[in-house]
Amino acid sequence: MRAPFVSILIPAFNAERWIRDTLHSALGQTWEGKEIIVVDDGSSDGTYQIARRFESDSVRVFRQAKQGAAGARNTAFSLSKGDYIQWLDADDLLAPDKIARQIEVLKECNGSRTLLSSEWGRFLYRHERAKFVPTALWCDLSPCEWLVRRMGQNLYMQTSTWLVSRELTEAAGPWDTTLLSDDDQEYFCRVLLASDGVRFVPEAKVYYRLSGYDSLSYIGTSVKKREAHWSSIQLHIRYLRSLEDSQRTRAACVAWLQSRMSVFCPEQLHIFQQAAELSESLGGSLEIPKLSWKYAWIKAIFGWALARRAQGVLPRFRWGVRRAWDKALFRVEQLKPGSAAGAQRRDLKYCAPSQGRLGKSGSC
Repeated sequence: MRAPFVSILIPAFNAERWIRDTLHSALGQTWEGKEIIVVDDGSSDGTYQIARRFESDSVRVFRQAKQGAAGARNTAFSLSKGDYIQWLDADDLLAPDKIARQIEVLKECNGSRTLLSSEWGRFLYRHERAKFVPTALWCDLSPCEWLVRRMGQNLYMQTSTWLVSRELTEAAGPWDTTLLSDDDQEYFCRVLLASDGVRFVPEAKVYYRLSGYDSLSYIGTSVKKREAHWSSIQLHIRYLRSLEDSQRTRAACVAWLQSRMSVFCPEQLHIFQQAAELSESLGGSLEIPKLSWKYAWIKAIFGWALARRAQGVLPRFRWGVRRAWDKALFRVEQLKPGSAAGAQRRDLKYCAPSQGRLGKSGSC
């Protein structure tokens, strides 16, 4: 049989700090049959210009007016021709053998409706220090069992872990451009529904860069993002119940509702009320989320408004300190000759751009 051809699709928006490393990791894949498509979604920085330096027979770069990440992904897929799709955000990294390990497993699968997943680890600046923390999703699972575990335990699977056949991608339909939050998780619910199940591939690794409060998925105080998140929650419940409507799936739905309520309370109690009614119809009940002791005393003395403000400001401050420290250590390690960190970083790279375009007048 012909070896599968893989399309690595990269939506990018104001990613000039990271796009080089991401493209290096895509080009560095040991699986040879691949194309790389970058869609710049109206960036105002140098993302497009940097990506253009990598253009070659296997790397194509396009630009469009801003449509959001989902819109950029839809454009990238429409331009692709791969038998399998590797989604890759513009600040994340793939281990060199990530795709090759997953393709190897395909020999044991029946048909192209098996959905492949992999390990993933979080990092800030130093990918070699990424933390890979297994969850109940890190194994072979049926679509229903996967959703029961995700929703019942409030788990997450990073976007780039998936390797999806073109057949499954087309069956799932396009990314939903109306969902400003949680669009990736809603999309892969539809992919799951169209699949025969998930095959987890150990040792195939993805490095997920933590963007924190700079992330497009960060909801914060955005009313539109909260409403989109509520829409995604309801879709999750509908998808799971379409697979199995039982006591255990309804319990998972109630747990999912409860875990998400901190996004809406106390500012949007009308959504909490809708969620409570939905939970009751599922045989459960919801509680208004309680503040941790760190903020409860602020509420008791100064009220909800100030407590919620502190709940937003203090974690952001801690995050800034943590990020600055990791960045400083990253720069120090870069200066060390022959360091292990430098060697691992070089392993992710393919070619270093010089003048012109890689594959034409670039240097390797």
